[in-house]
Parts: sequence; C-alpha cells; structure tokens
Amino acid sequence: MKTRELTVTALFVAIGILSAHLIYFPVLVSKCFPVQHAINILLAVFLGTKYAFGASFLTATMRNLLGTGTLLAYPGSMCGALLAGILYERTRSIWGAIIGEIIGTGIIGALLAYPFADYVLGSDVGAFFFVVPFMISTVGGSVIAYVLLLTPIASYFRQQFGK
Repeated sequence: MKTRELTVTALFVAIGILSAHLIYFPVLVSKCFPVQHAINILLAVFLGTKYAFGASFLTATMRNLLGTGTLLAYPGSMCGALLAGILYERTRSIWGAIIGEIIGTGIIGALLAYPFADYVLGSDVGAFFFVVPFMISTVGGSVIAYVLLLTPIASYFRQQFGK
C-alpha cells in the first residue's frame, strides 16, 4: 500500500469519526450517518474497494470505541463500501458506485443488521426494520457524494489516483 493512499484513507476515516458527532439521526437501536455513505462512495471512486472497505471498518470501530456508533455500523457501512467499490471497478461509473452503496447498505447491510440487533443488542425488531432507515441514510449520503464528485477537486483526486 502506498503512503499517499493510506493518508487519504486516514483523512476520510477522521472525517467519518468527526462527522458522527454532528450529522446523524437515531432510529431505535441504530444511528444513521449519511456522511459515512458519502465517504464509502468517494473512496470507492478515488482509491478502490480495499480502501473504501478498510476505511468503513476503521470508522465503525473507532465510533464504537468512542461511544458514538453502534454495532450496526459494521454490516451497514462495510457492505455498502464493498459493493460500491466492486461495482465502480467493474463499470467505471459513478452511478455504479452509488448503486453499489445503496444496495449494499440499504438492502444487504440492513438485512445483516437484524442478527446483530436481535442477538447482540437484544432488540426484537423485524428482519426488514432496518431497510427504511438504512436506505434513507445511504440515499442521503449518495446525494452528498454525487454532488462532491461533480466538483473540480474530485476531478483532481481521480487524476491523481488513476481511478
């Protein structure tokens, strides 16, 4: 791994951790962070799948250690980051990354959150309970990422990292 890519990833992890104090909305046992979903898409586009996935894991871990997140961050953000990266690499389209993030978080991550909520957190919500809040959060983050990807700074990052 290159120092430059790791530094950019660490910067996005820091933004994800700091934004958790400012921009989130609670839904029962989950906390929805649209900025995390924007970060997943941006890293998938700028650096690729492994950096997006790694940053989502580190951000979820740090937020849990700092008490600003829940265990639901793992399936929610990591599935979205993984699928955003895979679809972007296959399509080379921003829309591929956005669709990957929305499906990965809003559907797959939401469904995987159910066992966490049921067995680990002791919540008795239904299996599809998290689809709506995760979908709202990921669509909001996807809009943020799309707007940011239209800026000149995004073009600069894409040129620098060859993605």
